[in-house]
Amino acid sequence: MPLAPPRPRLPPHTAVRAFEAAARHGSFARAAEELFVTPAAVAQQIKTLETWAGGALFERHSQGIRLSAHGRRALPALSAAVDQLGLAVQALRHETQTAARRSTLQVAALPAVAQLWLSPRLSRLKVALPGVQVSVTALEQPPNFRREPFDLGLFYARAGEQIETTVGAQALPLARDRLVPVCSPRLRDQLASGRPRSLDDLAEVLVRCGGLHDTVWHDDWSRWLQAVRPGTTANEADAWAAGPHFSLYSLALQAALDGEGVLMGREQLVAPLLMQGKLHAPWGRPKALGDTVMLLVPAHRKGPLLAQQVQALQALAAD
Repeated sequence: MPLAPPRPRLPPHTAVRAFEAAARHGSFARAAEELFVTPAAVAQQIKTLETWAGGALFERHSQGIRLSAHGRRALPALSAAVDQLGLAVQALRHETQTAARRSTLQVAALPAVAQLWLSPRLSRLKVALPGVQVSVTALEQPPNFRREPFDLGLFYARAGEQIETTVGAQALPLARDRLVPVCSPRLRDQLASGRPRSLDDLAEVLVRCGGLHDTVWHDDWSRWLQAVRPGTTANEADAWAAGPHFSLYSLALQAALDGEGVLMGREQLVAPLLMQGKLHAPWGRPKALGDTVMLLVPAHRKGPLLAQQVQALQALAAD
């Protein structure tokens, strides 16, 4: 018998991550998006894990996948293990940076918030946090703060929406928002004496130029119209404000600036352009519908540095 016999090997970490992500999403394709690989790579990693385990972890069907009984039993413990590994790695990073006297702030933010709310305030944030290197990553969805090395997050939530539930964070209301239709001065003459125009007037402009839509907030027009004209159905609102859709709010905003249509503006994002006269809001006061820019604070973060960073962002929102 050899003195150092080969020992049984654990499965590759990448295979465990692929299984956990696919099981959580119920989809190889969505797991691939999260892990920045192809669906075929996810499928291969899961096959590797199934071979190691000696049994199927998913049932494959023509319409998708479903966890097997073995997979369902394994998922909670594996998810907790991946979370714990993420937290341990982040603790190591924080300890190393503290020892090296380096201070960084990694912020995850919705693209529109990163571009239109945070970017104009970055210089003031750096003044409020001297010696801190601020990095911003634009993400369509809040990250899992237990696994990804972000210190804070900036994302929208609607009234009653618990966006922090699955991401390991506490959500603090940062800036309450309102909706208001906006357009370029090129679409119409400026209003005499600032008197608001009627909804019928807006309807005429929309017939001529159309409404501009962002795919993330695709129902903003419907929500606003149903609030200012009770009884309006979603189908009626869609027909009333029919127009092109853009995958980024900044693209829809640029189309509005270019006079290509009327955008349902989010006041927190378009306020500087309204103040500069580059956009106008001639159809009444902004409407509060419960949308709020939320500051997401990882649940595992503690201490005076965190408090200073949170206070700095809250002060920016109050300006």
